[in-house]
Parts: sequence; structure tokens; C-alpha cells
Amino acid sequence: MPDLRPVVHILGLLLIALGLTMLVPAAIDLAMGGGGWRVFVMSAFVSALSGVGFALATANARVPSLSLRQSFLLTTLTWIILPAYGAIPIYVGEGDLGLTNALFESMSGMTTTGTTVMVGLDDLGPGILLWRSILQWLGGLGIVIVALIFLPVMKVGGMQYFRAEGFDTMGKIMPRVTDIALMLVQVYLGLTIIAALAYVLVGLGAFDAVNHALTTIATGGYSTRDTSFAEFSPSAQYVSTALMWLSGLPFIRYVQLVNGSAMPLMQDVQVRAYLRWTLYAIGAIVAYRLAQSDVGFEQTLRESAFNTVSLWSGTGYGTASVTDWGDFPLLVVMVGGFIGACTASTGCSIKVFRFIVLFEAIKSQLRQLVHPNRVSLVHIGGRRVEDEVISSVIVMFTAFVLGFGVLVILLSLSGLEMRTAITASWTAICNIGPVFGHGVSGSGAVDGFPDSAKWLMIAGMLLGRLEMVAVLVLFLPRFWRT
Repeated sequence: MPDLRPVVHILGLLLIALGLTMLVPAAIDLAMGGGGWRVFVMSAFVSALSGVGFALATANARVPSLSLRQSFLLTTLTWIILPAYGAIPIYVGEGDLGLTNALFESMSGMTTTGTTVMVGLDDLGPGILLWRSILQWLGGLGIVIVALIFLPVMKVGGMQYFRAEGFDTMGKIMPRVTDIALMLVQVYLGLTIIAALAYVLVGLGAFDAVNHALTTIATGGYSTRDTSFAEFSPSAQYVSTALMWLSGLPFIRYVQLVNGSAMPLMQDVQVRAYLRWTLYAIGAIVAYRLAQSDVGFEQTLRESAFNTVSLWSGTGYGTASVTDWGDFPLLVVMVGGFIGACTASTGCSIKVFRFIVLFEAIKSQLRQLVHPNRVSLVHIGGRRVEDEVISSVIVMFTAFVLGFGVLVILLSLSGLEMRTAITASWTAICNIGPVFGHGVSGSGAVDGFPDSAKWLMIAGMLLGRLEMVAVLVLFLPRFWRT
């Protein structure tokens, strides 16, 4: 049985930080004349007090580093406990939602999924709108740090390869995890500020600009409007398309770029593949829509590029109904959603890097069949990929596909029509946002889903965001043995 005290101690510190963060929407709500600031102050007090209690009760359990078991446990519990406390101001402030919907909204925010149960966003108070955006921003930052620091140590889905390759900054390995985390926070904050300024320059108001900057860089997709980005100008949509695509790149490359080394970003195999694949998808959809409709080229290009990048990166903003374009464009964007953005980004799903590893492993096996006596090794970007990396990628890929299939079955048993069950499983496991099918409101909210379906989607969001294996390993009896 692993020692839980260090895990509880860190969770306590995180709850204190979450409670203090709740004071931000409280202050904004008060300044903008909203009536919900008292809810946030109360929620901040409850969260911070709980965190203080956890931290004080385990103050003697500080250790220099966490064990492998403790890392797995902390990673999963963080994405369970923080959304639970993050749901408090939503549950109290929007009393008609109920507990299930409040937790759904918070989990969807923290995992940067972006599926919502809330309708009438245009009429919500500024505090609750900002809190939804902050939840996504915190989740995006958190997953970047977890992906680059914890998951490689846990050998989840090939992340150990990317850590060794990605942490080679300016010719040397960064000496401490805290240095890496600090630089990631600085880059993440810097990109968010740049995004907010860019949105202001293309016509968004300050409040809308800040909220959408938070959810764009986090590839989360929560909006302040029921119509999402269709509410804003074409220039704003072009800017958002670029920002969403950039948010899908490995954040360690931005760290290297800030430190004066642009070559790792330019030479990154998965970055080039991400660019090619998204351009291929946009081109295919534009060609199909031009052949099938009389919509003008500029509008077709803008809508296709925006929505393709949005779903591929896992952001989930929308400017048009993708289902109205036909089955082929819907299939393309769903496949793109399964692929996802780059490893070590705020994006989601299986990730480009893992598909590259999988394709190269298949090619290696085919070469081995043709030339049995030849040693065929897998190389990516001039570096050899170790067998354990390939194995972990295959395991993660298999778990992802099986998880998707099982969730589809369970969602259909919960009462969802099959197409809705498929897209609900896709959007939850891939952390994308939109659901297509019956039972979805005109604004894209899933408030009409049965509670059982919402709880299943909550589980799917957690599994997808933490790379499947990091959660499933907790259910192995061997994990809990000393």
C-alpha cells in the first residue's frame, strides 16, 4: 500500500491555490455589478479551508520526490478532487443545475473538454463565465506539466521518448523539474496574454477577449456566447484558427524558442505532420463543400479551416453546423479529433506523435516480413525509438480504442440514440466538446441527456485526459501491493 500522506499533502496545497483562484471571478463579478461574488467568496473559503486541513494533517509527510505509485495516484486524484471543488460555485450559484450538471460542467472545464450543460450563456453573470474559462485554463496548464513531468516517468504511451527528446534545451538537459515547470508557466501565461491582445485587436470586448484567450490556449472551447465564435467577426475567426493551431504544438518547443533555439520547433517531426494533416483535411473539406454547395469560397474556406482546426486540436469552438456539410466532412473532422494535436500540448486525444510511432512500427514490421534476416529498427527524426516506447504506444492506442467502444455501448444503454452515443463517446474520450445527434440543444448543450449518460461522459473525460492507462492502472490489485 503506497503512503498516501505525500499525495494528500500536495492535494491540500492545490486546493488552497484553487480557493485563492476563486477570488478572481469574485472580484470581477463585484466590479462588473454581478450578484454572484458572494458565492465565489464562500466557495473560496470552503476550498482553501479544506486544503489547509489536508496540508496540516500531512505536514510531516514531505518527501524529496514521489514514488511511481504516488505519481499515478496524485495525477488521477488531482483531476477528480479539483473538479469536485471547482463545481461548488457552479452548484451554489446556479442552483437549478443540480449536482450532476455542476460536476459535469466543472469536469468538462478542468479536462478542457468543453461540452456544456448550460444554456443561456449570454445571460449568465460575469463571475460564472470567467470561472468556467479559468477552469479550462488551469486544466490546460496542468496537463502540460503532468505530460512533461509525470507521464514520462510513468511510461505512459511513449511520453518517456518525448521527454528525453524534448527536454534537451539549448544543448543540455534542464537540471530540475521546478525549472521546467516554471518556464512552462511563463510561456503559457505569455501565450494567453498574446491571445487576449490579438482578440481585442480584431474587435472582441475586453471581457470576451480574456475569456476566449483562456479557453483558446487551453484548447478548451468554453465560450461566453451560446453561438460560440459565430458571434464574432471573420477576422476574429481567422485569428482564433491560428491560435488554436499554435496551441496544439508541443509547449516545450516554445520554451526552447524563448531560450533562443528555433530549430527544434522547425525540425520537429510531429509538428510538420500536424501541419500537413490539418492542411490536407481543410483542403479536402473545402473541395467537397465547393462541389456540393453554392457558398462563396472565402466563407467556405474560413468555416472549414476554423471548425477543422477547432475539432482537430480539441478546442471545440464552432462557427457552423458541421453536420450540415455532409457525411464526408463529418467523417474527416471526427478522424482528426481521434488523432488530436501534438504530444506535450494542451491538445487532447491519441496525439500526432503516437500515430507517427504506430505507422513507423507497422512499416518496420512489414520490412521485417519481406527481409526476415534484416534488423529493422524504428527511427523518428533521426533518433531510434526504443521497444518499450513502441509497446507503451500500442498499449495506450489499444486502451483508447477499447475505451471508446465500451463507452459507446454504455451510452447507448443509458438511452442515447446510437449516433449521439458515438459522438458523445468521441467528444468525451477525445476531450473535444461538441456532440452531434438527438438530445443536443440548439446551442450544443447536453442538458437534456440522462444523468447516467452524463456520469459516463464524466468518466470518459477523465480517462481521455489522463491518457487512459494512467487511470486504469489504479484498478490493478498489484498496484496497491507494497
